[in-house]
Amino acid sequence: MDKNYKKEGKYSYYEAGEGIPIVILHGLMGGLSNFDGVANYFSDRGYKIVIPELPIYTQSLLKTNVKAFAKYVKDFITFKGFDRVILLGNSLGGHIALYHTKVYPEKVAGLVITGSSGLYESAMGDSYPKRGDYEYIKKKAEDVFYDPKIATPEIIDEVYATVNDRIKLIKTLTIAKSAIRHNMAKDLPKMHVQTCIIWGKNDKVTPPDVATEFNNLLPNSTLYWIDKCGHAAMMEHPDEFNNLLEDWLTKTNLKAASV
Repeated sequence: MDKNYKKEGKYSYYEAGEGIPIVILHGLMGGLSNFDGVANYFSDRGYKIVIPELPIYTQSLLKTNVKAFAKYVKDFITFKGFDRVILLGNSLGGHIALYHTKVYPEKVAGLVITGSSGLYESAMGDSYPKRGDYEYIKKKAEDVFYDPKIATPEIIDEVYATVNDRIKLIKTLTIAKSAIRHNMAKDLPKMHVQTCIIWGKNDKVTPPDVATEFNNLLPNSTLYWIDKCGHAAMMEHPDEFNNLLEDWLTKTNLKAASV
């Protein structure tokens, strides 16, 4: 991923491929590498994959909220000179993508959400986090996946370091409150963008009925399920995720011309 990593002005981002832009938004604890499978697949198929690093822990507290992050994404899209993009978001990234689509619909050709917050907010951590308790953090990290082995020691260590960093902890809790405040239930029926919902059937963070509710509330949505899959479908079942996404892109005429 390193050779495709760029830093320009205030933006740091991954970019690969040429064609229709797909802008990918990571979650609260999610790194850019969570989307390796998506990036590698679609950057060879007529899409420009762009994954900005969201300023989750670097903006002022006043700008640590869903609305400000959505504005950041809009400014990034403008900075890149894209007219319209396909937005793909996981977890908090899905929520930011939804809010961005509500406020800047003219920028969004299509929307993809997976394990998204926006309707159900214990996603942000009901009893979370217990600082200093490594075993608790390990269990929380493993609960993100159907197969706990995907929560590698590196992933667990990163989450542990985040919740034991006082500033990051304060910002995490600030984001959690913002996510609750920016519930999307009343907005979704007015959002007519074509939307792809890909959800793990075993998601413990945002349970399957959340996906069903998103599908019921969004006027132009298609819901796809992945079996034996938790909260990060694009990490746990990358091939199936890519196939479902490609199927949806084809059906909604967002598919790139063959390359």
